Amino acid sequence: MVVIAFLVPLGILVSALAFDRAVTGAERDAENVARLVAVVGPSMSDEAVVAAIGEPALVERGASLIFPGGEVAGLPVPDEEDLDAALAGSAFRAAVPAGEAVYVPVAQADGTITVVRVVAPSEELTSGVRRSWLILAGLGVVLVGLAALAADRFGRSIVRPVNELSVAAARLKQGDFTARVTPAGPPEIEEVGAEFNLLAEQVEHLLQEERETAADLAHRLRTPLTAAKLDAEALSPGRARDRIVDDLDELERTANFIIAEGRRPVRTEVDPGCDLVEVVEERAAYWLALSEEQGRSFTVAIDIEDGVVAVPRVDAVVMIDALLENVFAHTDERTPLAIGLTGTPGEPLRLEVEDGGTGIAHPDAVDRGASTGDSSGLGLDIVRRTAEASGGSLEVGASSSLGGARVLVRLPRK
Repeated sequence: MVVIAFLVPLGILVSALAFDRAVTGAERDAENVARLVAVVGPSMSDEAVVAAIGEPALVERGASLIFPGGEVAGLPVPDEEDLDAALAGSAFRAAVPAGEAVYVPVAQADGTITVVRVVAPSEELTSGVRRSWLILAGLGVVLVGLAALAADRFGRSIVRPVNELSVAAARLKQGDFTARVTPAGPPEIEEVGAEFNLLAEQVEHLLQEERETAADLAHRLRTPLTAAKLDAEALSPGRARDRIVDDLDELERTANFIIAEGRRPVRTEVDPGCDLVEVVEERAAYWLALSEEQGRSFTVAIDIEDGVVAVPRVDAVVMIDALLENVFAHTDERTPLAIGLTGTPGEPLRLEVEDGGTGIAHPDAVDRGASTGDSSGLGLDIVRRTAEASGGSLEVGASSSLGGARVLVRLPRK
């Protein structure tokens, strides 16, 4: 806008200057010729005046002499041109097809008037204007380019730190607690970057401290828990003894899970993911030994080859173990068990775990702390949180082909 406001008036001024320069030259030539006519005119005839001045000189100057009788010498004058005002003694200027005409009347001694007409050609009226406009346009382009470059540099000094901060915040959201930024830019943005680094350090420290504290507390429970199990097993056989032993087994599983979670390193992957096919095969092989010991029928069905999902491998292991452990913990031995992994291109993967037990009738089984039996109620909540963190979902309680519970986990492909 500044360049336009500066160059447009300057372009108009250049055009006006060129026009005035040409017209001023024509007026000067007209006055010079008029002086000659005034000097030689009273004592000479019209032909003698033309001869004294020289008709070629008149044509060269773009001049015409219009005598009282209508005769014209020098540059021809179009018949349609109105000369009445000039012949009446008025000096003026008017636009004509050839350019701009200047009329200067010269009064003779006998009262007649001879008109001197000089034309400033159209090419002289605009001489140098186009070149000046091109120079001004080039100057404008250079100025705009320099302004754009300066604005770009100034903008980048603000945008680059903000973009870096945005990327670091996204990494922190995904669990990369090592995400940091290099404080830069204006003082306010630089201060935000420094505060972000302090926040990330504090979050990482608090999370690690919380996990270590939970693991330590759970670890301390192991000794009294082991002693309690030995005492319970020493009791006389009966329903009360079995119930106490089952409660202590569930408590031990919960403590082991807390210890494993606490010892697991804080996630640092910016773009976590794993091959669910590989994880399912690995965990199924791990639990197969226990199923054989209990006489369970354990079916594994995987009908896909590429099963990469947006779930960290360690979370996928915990999720599948929680699903299978629920079946082993809450169904009788010899109860059949099946795990399947299916999916179609472009659709989320379907991880299904079914059993032939009594099913899941509790409507809030996926809520933290809820349980259909004597357990901590953490298993399905862990599965739900893992699925939802990757954009998936958890469905429980549907009828199973084996007659018992069915848990369906949908996980989007990565």
